[in-house]
Amino acid sequence: MINTIHYTSPLGDILLASRNEKLIGAWFEGQKYYLSNISGGIVEKEDEILSKTKDWLDRYFNGEKVLINELDLAPEDTSFRCEVWKMLCKIPYGETTTYKDIASEIAKNRGIEKMSAQAVGGAVGHNPISIIIPCHRVIGSNGKLTGYAGGLDKKIFLLNHEKAIY
Repeated sequence: MINTIHYTSPLGDILLASRNEKLIGAWFEGQKYYLSNISGGIVEKEDEILSKTKDWLDRYFNGEKVLINELDLAPEDTSFRCEVWKMLCKIPYGETTTYKDIASEIAKNRGIEKMSAQAVGGAVGHNPISIIIPCHRVIGSNGKLTGYAGGLDKKIFLLNHEKAIY
């Protein structure tokens, strides 16, 4: 069973979802790939991880540099996407990295010569736990802001909120 609640953020409504007391989703209402990784019964019910997530988001939007490891995350998808999302969790608050840098790191970790930045971009775009898994901190290698499943305006807001240099 999947528990869900709605969280009202400065950027609009966010649907939070959990399974077995682990956070599996945080989607802006209407964002690309909304609920795309969810299967099974869904109920509107607040549990402990969803309460913790609401508190985490409150503190984040109030300017606190909250830590990702405060929440028990369990995004569900392919092993490649999960690998990319783990790397996103290492990007410090207020900093950015590029799709190319992530691709290079994955290639190095896998002992291969090269990894596609576009493949990384696809995984980043399918991130089911917006804000908390900070896909908004990934930019193009030319320094340009590229797409964001929740909308480019939200990405800009989040980077400015964190006082990121991009």
